[in-house]
Amino acid sequence: MDEISTLELKERLATGEDIILLDVRQPEEHEEKNIAHSLLIPLNELPDRLDELENYKGREIIVYCRSGNRSGQAIQFLEASGYTKLKNLKGGMLAW
Repeated sequence: MDEISTLELKERLATGEDIILLDVRQPEEHEEKNIAHSLLIPLNELPDRLDELENYKGREIIVYCRSGNRSGQAIQFLEASGYTKLKNLKGGMLAW
């Protein structure tokens, strides 16, 4: 599974790169702290809300959670659903 460091992501965001960010935590976690302009689809809702990501299927999607575990599970599911350009935020929001 491809990973991206928080430093690399911050650098890419600072240059204005158009990046799709997917937060798979719960709404209360997202409200407490998140990366600006992230899509929030909790891991347990991902199978039922997969259509919300359809427009991004050919684009790079960086998935994050609290520590990297749930985002890893989300990436496995997305790969099985045909998504190929995925990266896990190494260390998740704890590292952010």
